[in-house]
Amino acid sequence: MAYARKEKAISLAWTGASGAPYGIKLLQCLLAADYQVFLMISSAARVVLATEHALQLSANPEKARAQLLSYFAEQKIALTGELVVLGKDEWFSPPASGSAAPKQMVICPCSTGTLAAVATGMSNNLLERAADVVLKERGQLILVPRETPFSAIHLEHMLSLTRNGATIMPAAPGFYHNPKSIEDLVNFMVSRILDHLGISHALTNRWGYGVDAPQNIDN
Repeated sequence: MAYARKEKAISLAWTGASGAPYGIKLLQCLLAADYQVFLMISSAARVVLATEHALQLSANPEKARAQLLSYFAEQKIALTGELVVLGKDEWFSPPASGSAAPKQMVICPCSTGTLAAVATGMSNNLLERAADVVLKERGQLILVPRETPFSAIHLEHMLSLTRNGATIMPAAPGFYHNPKSIEDLVNFMVSRILDHLGISHALTNRWGYGVDAPQNIDN
């Protein structure tokens, strides 16, 4: 398949950690911001999507693409970007090569298995290779792990990735914006990811803007 190169492009990966709503919302925001999104979905991620989001995606990339676009259309979400869903063995796709890969990539949610594979440069599939390419090309790689507690092995992998230029953003939403729903918590986390990508948004109130300071309480 031939790919038309777009000015605004990014790689996005969903893996088997809990947190499918984060990945769905992030994809929506990227497409709404007119990005070409190269989406990679692990087998375990499809299981999590079905469990947490009642979204059963086909293992066939083209069918999965159609399902996602249909899902967003049902939500009446306007999208101007381009979605490209890639299979795990599509080695001739842009994310596989430093000469063509987007300079930014987010793995959200990121399982600890994927964390380990990226930290050790395994590159056993396209998802892992895409992350390895972004690191070697000195691009921006953001990983959003969702696990608790973290073992020393997990923490060592995070430290190794951080030292090699990646950003670790655990799925740990704040509460200072007084969330009223799960969607508010999802938006908080996705807003922090978009901040690091340099993409403007209005998902949440920023600290000091639209958040009332607590009043002093006399004892």
